[in-house]
Amino acid sequence: MRIWDRSIATQFICLMLFALLLSQAISFLISRDERGNAVREAYKGEFLSRAEAVARLLETTSPAIEDQITQANNTLNTRYWVTAGAPPADPESWRQAAWARLTEPFTSSESAAFMARAIKKDLDHDKIGASAVIGTGWTNLSPEDWHSPRPAKFIRLDDYYGVGLAVELNRGTWLNTAFAKPAMGGFWSSSALSFAVTALTLSIITILAARAITRPMRRLAAAAEALGRGEATTPLPETGPQDMRHTAQAFNRMQQRLQRFVADRTRMLAAIGHDLRTPITSLRLRTEFVGDAEIREKMLATIDEMQKMTEATLTFAREESAVEETRSVDLSALVQSLSDDLADMGHDVTFNNGFKIKYRCRADALRRAIRNLIENAVRYGQRARVSIAKAEDAIDIVIEDDGPGIPPELAEQVFVPFYRLEDSRNRETGGVGLGLSIARSIVRNHGGDIKLVNHPGGLRAIITLPAIDARTRLAAAA
Repeated sequence: MRIWDRSIATQFICLMLFALLLSQAISFLISRDERGNAVREAYKGEFLSRAEAVARLLETTSPAIEDQITQANNTLNTRYWVTAGAPPADPESWRQAAWARLTEPFTSSESAAFMARAIKKDLDHDKIGASAVIGTGWTNLSPEDWHSPRPAKFIRLDDYYGVGLAVELNRGTWLNTAFAKPAMGGFWSSSALSFAVTALTLSIITILAARAITRPMRRLAAAAEALGRGEATTPLPETGPQDMRHTAQAFNRMQQRLQRFVADRTRMLAAIGHDLRTPITSLRLRTEFVGDAEIREKMLATIDEMQKMTEATLTFAREESAVEETRSVDLSALVQSLSDDLADMGHDVTFNNGFKIKYRCRADALRRAIRNLIENAVRYGQRARVSIAKAEDAIDIVIEDDGPGIPPELAEQVFVPFYRLEDSRNRETGGVGLGLSIARSIVRNHGGDIKLVNHPGGLRAIITLPAIDARTRLAAAA
């Protein structure tokens, strides 16, 4: 199943090879009998023609040299001998005599000895195969097969190519002829070679076809991954078959709509934050004329909080609208320099794991997300211990503090914009509840996520980033 699920090309090749094997098996079963019948008929025709010629030769020569004539006409596969008396009646006795002559070399040559050994090697197999013809006896040949006026009796020695013939000569004797050839194995080897060549050719064609089909799909997957991480991607080329063109066109339209939606939302947020400045300023001026000092201070504190929230919203909108270029940086060096800067400012921040990690990201945005988490750890947990762990498919940036932690049921709620834990994130700290929201938004735009978990000594914030960035996938697909 792992091989099957690896790629479309693998599935195409497996299905193609299965179809080829099935078609070859069906073709073999259909053509096997036809081929065997054609070969048997060809051997039979040649055998009868030679037997007829030898019979005529014997009838026109002296009986004293008939042994020399039969010996001279013997071949690697054919034996001739003359018997006197009544015609052969018992088919099984005649078959045994024929096999005995066929398995003895008629000369001392190596080829004759080799053929005799080959026939003898197949003899047991042929005897088993002869069970289908063991009950068949002599048959009379039709005029289409036997052209001599002398009567002839035909018999099959096995289910393959073994045949026999008995012809009555004009002097009252009988010419006996037996023909046998070892079962041909070349058909299997030629079929296997043909299958191997065909399978190799079709596999190459299938691989090329599958690559042509899956290349646009890989390009689409890489572009979708890049879009999900907030990277600026060029529109997909709308080329290829009609189905792929429609898919590329739909993706390009979706990308334009998403970018337009995000841009409109960011402009609307910036406009709201900007327009709120005027009424807030007006409220502040009117509050100054309130006579009761206690009420005036409370109103000013509320207005200050509203102004901070507005300024944070404007900052967030400006950063969202600014399109930062994705570039390759040393992630470990980025985190270490940020930790060193905060340590120089008097914060208790330490960093471990200084090995190099090349990573494509929007460095300024990612730096801000990490800074927000480190500052939170220092502010609410006294100190921050920062480390990086690299796995096969992810990179974890871990930030631990020694604070009180958070209730587990609020681990997701704290990422909601403007949400604050009153026990520790009060107004005196200066936070408005956007830091974690901005940090998670930045990390998710990089294809990762942020998770908050308690540990025995405080809170642990884990930034998980994908190890393989979308730009690399896009380049590979291209």
